[in-house]
Amino acid sequence: MRVALKRQEAIAALIGPQGESEMRLTRIPAADLRKDAALLMDAMKAQGFFPGPRVAFVEDATDSLTATIDAALKDWRTGDAQIVVTAGSLTGKSALKTLFDRHPAAVSIALYDDPPGREEIEDALKKAGLTSIDREAMTDLTALARALDPGDFRQTLEKIALYKHADPTPLTPAEIAALAPATIEAEVDELVTAVADRRAEEIGPLLRRLEGQGTQAVALCIAAMRHFRALHMAVTDPAGVQSGIAKARGIPFKLRDAMARQAQQWGAPALERAISDLVETDLTLRSSSRAPAMAVMERTLMRLALSRRSGPQGR
Repeated sequence: MRVALKRQEAIAALIGPQGESEMRLTRIPAADLRKDAALLMDAMKAQGFFPGPRVAFVEDATDSLTATIDAALKDWRTGDAQIVVTAGSLTGKSALKTLFDRHPAAVSIALYDDPPGREEIEDALKKAGLTSIDREAMTDLTALARALDPGDFRQTLEKIALYKHADPTPLTPAEIAALAPATIEAEVDELVTAVADRRAEEIGPLLRRLEGQGTQAVALCIAAMRHFRALHMAVTDPAGVQSGIAKARGIPFKLRDAMARQAQQWGAPALERAISDLVETDLTLRSSSRAPAMAVMERTLMRLALSRRSGPQGR
């Protein structure tokens, strides 16, 4: 998605926002180019119906297309369509990457799947027209940017900007929480939250529903372990629970407040016992035991939900 968004911006900068509708963009899937090497050259030399710069875009290229793209670059002349190529993961010694690195008129750009930095987030906010944001809301948007796919984050910002249109008041955390999208694993999160909230009566129905959808017991155990480890990290953080929750990665945006409350209610000793139980359950699920996996998982979750509260200080 990061590659797709940056490619979209680059092409728009080359041919303008109306370039695609004016048929000045030619898309060439890598699979088609492997079957017919002339596609790129033809797209590069073709004359469009509308005046203006053109782009020949090769999508999902690999090293196997290096020779074909090299030939097009060598034959490129002023007035031809600009060539834009995207690829998946390439090694440092990739022939395709080396071709663009060494070419005097071409450039290669590496994109990494790292959480967006504050500067990138502020740039996205500016493009969406969001300028009035209070400090807590900015913290929440930063966490949201790290939790969502880049495309989903951009769409969320557009939705927030539409909601705040002509509203001069600063964006608030409550508004972000109301507009943030649900995660794909929302039902798994719902189950784990029910366990951490000690709502034992909800565990059975939720498990049956997840089991019917094909969710594996090991996946549920991993999710529960991740949740309780995040709670333990939060409750033992020297800067406080809220700081610990903010530092933990992979926490669904809408669960952060609930998890802060859960961490305080459980306390460190009870959380350590819960993590130990989950580790033992994980080992059982991965062993040669013939016990029904989902029944083993349900027993552990019920035991956790019914365990004694230890209080905010672990007493």
